[in-house]
Amino acid sequence: MNHVHTHACDHHDHSHATEAAGRERKLWVAFALTACMMLVEVGGGWWSGSLALLADAGHMLVDAAALMLALFAARMARRPADARRTYGYGRMEVLAGFVNALTQFVLVGFIAYEAIERFFKPVEILSGVMLGVAVAGLLVNLIVLRSLHGHAHDDVNIGAASLHVLGDLLGSVGAILAALAVRWMGWNWADPALSLLVSLLILRSAWQLLRRSTHILLEGVPEGMDPDEVERILRDVDASIRDVHHLHVWQLASGSRMATLHLELHDPNDSARALAAVNRTLLDRFGIRHVTVQIDPGDCPDGRPGCSARHPG
Repeated sequence: MNHVHTHACDHHDHSHATEAAGRERKLWVAFALTACMMLVEVGGGWWSGSLALLADAGHMLVDAAALMLALFAARMARRPADARRTYGYGRMEVLAGFVNALTQFVLVGFIAYEAIERFFKPVEILSGVMLGVAVAGLLVNLIVLRSLHGHAHDDVNIGAASLHVLGDLLGSVGAILAALAVRWMGWNWADPALSLLVSLLILRSAWQLLRRSTHILLEGVPEGMDPDEVERILRDVDASIRDVHHLHVWQLASGSRMATLHLELHDPNDSARALAAVNRTLLDRFGIRHVTVQIDPGDCPDGRPGCSARHPG
């Protein structure tokens, strides 16, 4: 049997490196703005007595740490493969997304606890200071979210950073609404109530991110891809192909999809033509750059009926 490993041309690798550098620049901008606004909200929350501002400042503190983690992961992901990490360090981005999602659950628990405390022990709130700082926070979060906009759907590192910033943005909106309610209606309870509501919204997004990053870590099939459909398409890409089976498709990190498969050919002499057709199709139609193909000499050598095993993801 023949084992053939192929990957996309060098210009694809260069393009991927350029995209990685661009993502890193976005994260630096997001971190600088988030850290500055966090300090402003800490001062404003302490001065005004607003839980919504202090909660958002705490959220921004976690976000600043999360963005630093994302920056570290993005830098590590650009390191070349070595003897111990033959696929490189791209999965660091996914690990960072996973950890950042878990920190959101901790943060939500803290905010919820503080909000419930405030319902029973209300405090005086300086709504004017609270409103001004909350508006400033909203503007900064809009700028940061805009700078992170446009990341790839399967980039869980940037996706995690965006989730944190979105949580901050919702926190700022909640703080603005709470400040208006306190200022014009005298509803001091609106401050912890809106903090609790924002926490629930963050919780939903954190769960989605946790599921996505866990799916990648478990080497699940990339979202939107059906292995059965991939097999059907590959069987028809060249007349020399008799069968395609044992297809495994997974994802190392953002923009890094992998595949292994078995090919059975009508004539082994057509292997070069079949491999070229398979690799071209996987790259152009499914964005799979790294492919390993085993060409079976006749029937599949593992002896299993039908040779239809699937990747567990």
